[in-house]
Formats: sequence, C-alpha cells, structure tokens
Amino acid sequence: MIATNDKAKRPKTTKAFAPASIGNVSLGFDLLGAALQPIDGTQLGDWVSVTDADTFSLTVDGPFAERLPAGTENNIVTKCYEFFQEQLKSNGQQQLKVNLHLHKALPIGSGLGSSASSIVAAFYALNAHTGKPFDEDQLLMMMGELEGQISGSVHYDNVAPSYIGGLVLMTGETSPIAAKLPCFDNWYWLVCYSGISVSTSEARRLLPKEYALSDTLKFGRQLSVFVHSLYTNNEALAAKMMTDVIAERHRKVLLPRFDDAREACMQNNALAFGISGSGPTVFAVAKTLSEAQAMQAWLDKEYIQNSDGFSHICQLGEKGTTLF
Repeated sequence: MIATNDKAKRPKTTKAFAPASIGNVSLGFDLLGAALQPIDGTQLGDWVSVTDADTFSLTVDGPFAERLPAGTENNIVTKCYEFFQEQLKSNGQQQLKVNLHLHKALPIGSGLGSSASSIVAAFYALNAHTGKPFDEDQLLMMMGELEGQISGSVHYDNVAPSYIGGLVLMTGETSPIAAKLPCFDNWYWLVCYSGISVSTSEARRLLPKEYALSDTLKFGRQLSVFVHSLYTNNEALAAKMMTDVIAERHRKVLLPRFDDAREACMQNNALAFGISGSGPTVFAVAKTLSEAQAMQAWLDKEYIQNSDGFSHICQLGEKGTTLF
C-alpha cells in the first residue's frame, strides 16, 4: 500500500488581518492616519483568506457581513481580486485561481476605515499568496485606487496605517507614499462608534470647495508643528495641535451629541478629541487609563445610539497588517 501525504493535497491558504484606523487624526485631513489595537486584545479589523481553487469564488461572514452590498460582483474584495489580476497580467505573471473569504468585523460607514481594512487585508493576502510580486508602495497605490472607488477620491489616510501600522504621514503620490511617525507610548486612544452609518462620499460633499487663506495657513502650521513635536518628544505641544480646522465644523452635524461628547471628554482631561475619519466614530486621546475609562463610560451611556455601537480603549497598532 502506498502512503499518501494528506498535507500535500491540501490547498494552500494565506490569511491576513488588517486593523481598524483613525483617518485624519483631526489635524491632518487626508494626510494623517493611525492604526488601532484594543488593549484588551480584541481583533478590531477585518481579515481575508486566499485559498487555491479551480475557479474564483468569494464567501463572507462576520457580524457586519449582512450590511455589505448584495452580489459577489459588488463586493470590494472581488474588485481587489480583479485589480490584482490585472496587475499580475501587466507584469507578465501567471493569473490566480483562488477562493477568497472575507470576515467582516467592522461596521460599514463607521469612520474606522472599514472599507480600507477589507481592501488592505485582501491585497496583503493576495500578494503574500503569490510570493510578494509587489512592493509596499505598489500595494499602497492599489489600495488607494480601490479605496477611491468607494469614497470618491484617492486617499491613503486609512489604508496606509492599516497596512504599515502606527501613526502614519502621507508623503506623496509617488514613492514613498507614506512614512511612520514616532508617537507617545503612554497615550491611550479611545474610539466610540455610535452605531449609525455615515457615507464617506456624502461627508466629503459637505466640505467647501475653497477655504480661507487663514484656515489653510493654520492647517499647514499645525501639521508641521505636530510632526516637529513628535520628533522632539514635546507631548504637550503635540496635543495642542490636534484640532481640526478643515472638516469638523462641517461634518459634526451628522453626529448626534458630538459637542456634548467633546465637552464630557475634555472635562475628563482628554488631550484631544475629534471625528475619526468621516464619523460617526469619535476618538479621544488620554494620558492615563483611568481617564480613558471615565470617558468611555460616558460615551457608552450617552453617545452610542443603538445596539450596533461599541467603544474600545486602544493603543497604536504598530504591526499593521499581519498574516495568521
């Protein structure tokens, strides 16, 4: 009797997890993003697996899977697969035959980089599955392109931190696209999702087409001083810069009790408070765990609108996307 190697018969599977993220971080509209890691070990993000198969298919599960657009062809992970195939073909490489599975753990329209998390996990898994034919910037460009199909414009403030981790500055549309910044290890990043949905494209339409010169000068000054303060370890100055002169006053109308939430967090010694991405998730930065817990207690009671809402006390997710 000839022995068989059951393990050799199993189709190859590659599985990637991409964390949730805070886009803009108040002061850095489209230019700053932060990856999140809850301190209790919760996996706050989506994961995608890629498995060798005879033909393409996509399966989906997870707490927010039913909120996705109907039809495999409308799923952003399918679009990632199709785009990746095109790039392989352009490089003269062999096309993939795989099954994809998306675990959708982030709510759609939450301001936590939900679409970015799915996109990053998909591209990361596809790239790893095929022996990493594309480098970091090439992958980021693909991720930004697909994110732009959902939000209405190409931007990297969610895909970049979800991919490379930490606090990230977008540096340009050509290599390098993004760079990790130093930050303060003692900061706690509290995020609270209210449970309602805000469309990124709709939130962008609320913004004015032009800004006053004074606002643009303040925006540039704040971002420059913030980056300088990170490199000089000036925590107080960094926190002082974390206010939004671009989007917050226009978008907060979409977020019930936003001003109340800000006031409550600032009374509990928040270093900063703002909208995560387009909202409705808000974030607060605390210097101590007890202060973060006090803010969380108020937000859980007063800011969350329904059973879909949740909050997490986090630190920066330095690892970014990982295989598991």
